[in-house]
Amino acid sequence: MPLALFALAISAFGIGTTEFIINGLLPELAADFSVTIPAAGLLVSGYALGVAVGGPPLTMFGGRLSRKTMLLSLMVLFIVGNLLSALAPSYGVLMVGRVLAAFAHGAYFGVGSVVAADLVAPQKRASAIALMFTGLTLANVLGVPLGTWIGQAFGWRATFWVVVVIGVAGLAGVLALVPRQPRPESGGILRELATFRKAGVWLALAMTVFGFAPVFAVITFIAPIMTGVGGFSPGAVPVVMALFGVGLVVGNLIGGRLADRAVMPSIYGSVALLTLLAVVVALVAGNQVAFVVAITLFGVAAFATVPPLQTRVLDAAAGAPTLASAANIGAFNLGNAIGSFAAGLTIDAGLGYTAPAWTAAVLGLAGLAVAGAAGAQARRLVPA
Repeated sequence: MPLALFALAISAFGIGTTEFIINGLLPELAADFSVTIPAAGLLVSGYALGVAVGGPPLTMFGGRLSRKTMLLSLMVLFIVGNLLSALAPSYGVLMVGRVLAAFAHGAYFGVGSVVAADLVAPQKRASAIALMFTGLTLANVLGVPLGTWIGQAFGWRATFWVVVVIGVAGLAGVLALVPRQPRPESGGILRELATFRKAGVWLALAMTVFGFAPVFAVITFIAPIMTGVGGFSPGAVPVVMALFGVGLVVGNLIGGRLADRAVMPSIYGSVALLTLLAVVVALVAGNQVAFVVAITLFGVAAFATVPPLQTRVLDAAAGAPTLASAANIGAFNLGNAIGSFAAGLTIDAGLGYTAPAWTAAVLGLAGLAVAGAAGAQARRLVPA
């Protein structure tokens, strides 16, 4: 694989760390800003909505730039957002910093996915995308557990300072290793937008929203689930999150291999497994050993969905892959926002800390329904 893919993965590591780090620090943030756990969880939803809302417009307006210049600009924005988060004097300012970093996230993975796919032969596109997303999954193995430990030991602000350093390293990696490519010839904004007239594109985006929403319904509240239901100590949270991250790495690589063979069947299988494992997590939350096994397998299923869902959008939007790819990153994060918000509502309703896992199962069933509709629509187009 080209070295440029590893450069993309370095930046993805930094972005993944800042995206997921809040999950392990909800108790500390809630205590520091005197808000409830569900209110602190809105920092996850706010970030996800920032990705969904900010990614596609930034991608469109950055279309005049070369892809490398665009990636470098986005990493600068990411660093600024995390600097603001580290210095935030209030909950509101922290939310603003999170949203700024999120704007960079959506466009970065959208552009990066297209760059990764263009660097390899067509039959290797899903594996190349998976390699870039390996940085995101490794963030859950290394960045998030380490960041959680740092936040618990030295305060959550220290964690964001570490993220700033990672962001600078990612910026340097893109500058040094990603080749400079000519500005993509998209035919203008109107041509890019025209791809969204296709029903297949919207169905692919809907698959991503509901197929991935179960992940954040569970993982946003993993710390209170562990300590409030499973009886784990706070110090065990980083360890279990690292195991969850290992599951993400394995699932991402498996998903890439399977998607290279057959995209839609891999979507059906991964979303179905994710839904089933959400039920298992709910049922075994009070058993520490069983919970650790279940949440690790949940991680495998979670990121087994990513390469096929991203590849499906690229296939459906051949006329505007960069914008559609960014829109799909937004769809992933809209799913994150829906999952974490819906799960928070169930906790506020007094249904307990296992309710997020049941919420995830319901969202997964919705994802399977949309995938079935998308598959039927794709089969109808085959004769044409």
